Amino acid sequence: MKWENLLEIVGDEAAFSSSLLLSGNASISQVRLQLSRWVKAGRLIQLRRGLYAMAPAWRKTEPHPFLVANKLQRGSYVSLQSAMAYHGVIPEYVPVVTSVGPGRPETLRNPLGSFQFRHLVAGMLFGYTQTEIAPRQFAFVASAEKALLDLVYLTPGADSPDYLRELRLQNAGAINMLLLRELAERSGRPKLIRAAREVEELLSGEEGESL
Repeated sequence: MKWENLLEIVGDEAAFSSSLLLSGNASISQVRLQLSRWVKAGRLIQLRRGLYAMAPAWRKTEPHPFLVANKLQRGSYVSLQSAMAYHGVIPEYVPVVTSVGPGRPETLRNPLGSFQFRHLVAGMLFGYTQTEIAPRQFAFVASAEKALLDLVYLTPGADSPDYLRELRLQNAGAINMLLLRELAERSGRPKLIRAAREVEELLSGEEGESL
């Protein structure tokens, strides 16, 4: 395969799998060898085994970190602090993209950023949608409400008023209290149901100001 052929196949894809190139008589070993050569030449960036992005000089689309996170671990969705910051309900800048999913926990670093994945049981994999996070780039992102519940679920003691207050939740209008309660009840987890009640009390008491 020639470089021009790769550019034509990949097109505007921000990140692509090596399986995209397996057509015709091309073998996996041949494709991997050629991709390895292009990585060494600085034309491609390897994000993890089998996943690549164009180097900046050949890039038509700047990969959004959320899209990259989705591709790094199949079945995952952006949640926890990253999704909460995206929805504007916590004030902090989040340097690591945090995701949850059915896969094993892991932290990955590559030239496009740092990515953390937390394992979530199958019964908790809901409350997210495919979102256009950049022009023509889509990623699965938790709602503000589910991101908060995921954080509570995965953090010991996170249903306590003190912990929830330390999150400094802001922009109360971005949190749908009815949806928060519905998602907590759907989970069937008493911890999340308690946390939903606490969040509602905290935010209603502050009239939407930062806690």
